Amino acid sequence: MAPAASGSYTDEELEAILERQYQELLRRRQELQRRRIEKQIEEARRQEILRMILTPEARERLANIKLVRPEIARIVEDHLISLASQGRLTKPITDDELKAILAEIYERTRKEFRISIKEK
Repeated sequence: MAPAASGSYTDEELEAILERQYQELLRRRQELQRRRIEKQIEEARRQEILRMILTPEARERLANIKLVRPEIARIVEDHLISLASQGRLTKPITDDELKAILAEIYERTRKEFRISIKEK
């Protein structure tokens, strides 16, 4: 809407602009809330699957890892959930088996640093 001839908006125009902005803010808020709920539902599903496929000791170890290295814990969780969805797990993963999986993933994701000193 263009400003009225006097260079300002009428009360009706301002009210319409404010109403559009308010509706847009409401729409954004609802969208964010919907996304947050979907994310919570997805996380609850992941945790339920992990409860079924890990022994209590293994779950505790994974929770501790998640506190220190959340990216590694996420990789392990994704790997285990993938195995479970493919039907490749016949029994719950024990703490020792989880340690082996962690060692394997650590080897794949480990960054090696080399420091070389060149003398002039």
